[in-house]
Amino acid sequence: MDFEEKLKKTARRLGITVEQIPRRIAIIMDGNGRWAMARGLSRVEGHHRGGKTVERIAQACVDFGIESLILYSFSMENWKRPKAEVDALMELYTRYLVEIRPTLTKNNVRLVHLGRLAGLPPALRKEFIKTIELTAGNTGMVLALALNYSARAEIVDATKKIAQEYQMRKLRLGDINERCISEHLYTAGLADPDLLIRTASEMRVSNFLLWQISYSEFYVTKTFWPEFKRASLERAILAYAKRDRRFGTVQT
Repeated sequence: MDFEEKLKKTARRLGITVEQIPRRIAIIMDGNGRWAMARGLSRVEGHHRGGKTVERIAQACVDFGIESLILYSFSMENWKRPKAEVDALMELYTRYLVEIRPTLTKNNVRLVHLGRLAGLPPALRKEFIKTIELTAGNTGMVLALALNYSARAEIVDATKKIAQEYQMRKLRLGDINERCISEHLYTAGLADPDLLIRTASEMRVSNFLLWQISYSEFYVTKTFWPEFKRASLERAILAYAKRDRRFGTVQT
């Protein structure tokens, strides 16, 4: 079943039109630690539960006909967390990238990375690259994991690439426009998100996709990420369906 067929099926089930469904979704997954601590569990256990949520929501997005799902997994600022927690997270990511390969293949999902890959531990980097290569030919939903990511760093890296190409005379000054910048970001080739979801009630973007979310619709829920379910995603889509996206114009 292709994107359009899945979207039609989702639209019928939710009682909305295909045009009211966001084709591209980004999520700031927040609240793993707070969810765990409220239950007397370790923060690491919260991250384990959050990983299970990733699997459920990624599958839901595939089923709904979503074209791309970008997940904010680990920011550059997150390296400041306790070493034990960071080490556990790196191990979790490494194992996860191996375990999800059969599911990605089955669902025709292509995995991509957003961020500075060189800054990740060697074992994690190796499995990330392998999973990316194994799914490179898939033509279904794109699953983008923002790992060791910073939107400001992304813009800096893009600017450096553009400057280097200008110095090498591969670019002229007139070539540097919004499209040029977009093509040099980590998300090159991915359309901007229609909907940005943030869990755990936080009202900020936390250095995530600063360029790409210029016209994204925001949806904030008090639900902690480990508790975010398929029904939670459907509620976000229904909220999006009520929005009037004008992109700077006026309704006539």
